[in-house]
Amino acid sequence: MGVVAGPGGTAYAGTKFALEGMSEALAAEVAHLGIRVTIVEPGPFRTDFGGRSLRWGEPMEDYAELITPARQALEASHGTQPGDPHRGAEAIIAAVGLDDPPLRLLLGAEAFGWIRAHLRSRLEELDAVEAIGADTAFR
Repeated sequence: MGVVAGPGGTAYAGTKFALEGMSEALAAEVAHLGIRVTIVEPGPFRTDFGGRSLRWGEPMEDYAELITPARQALEASHGTQPGDPHRGAEAIIAAVGLDDPPLRLLLGAEAFGWIRAHLRSRLEELDAVEAIGADTAFR
């Protein structure tokens, strides 16, 4: 949710996006000290996140129709998420143990698919607005 956000996840995704930016900046600030930062970007893992740990607020009437499908999908996926937390933890340990650990570690095939599609979409958006936004220098 720190890279791809959807309806109903504004507050949750916003904190993840902030953590992404902070982590990127921190990585640049501490690199000269030999300290590395790894951002873990997991797809759906079979944890209690979508079960008894989950608490919902009552959506405002204007948003209920938009948020309800996302809420129902999350609830329906509980207990069937493809990611194994143990295997995810092993991947994290392996990545941070590398001589040159990655800045980003995606976990699960779903995360790779979602983020790859999102980045392609962002590049298309970038190309679409370049004619409008690129020429803003003083003349």
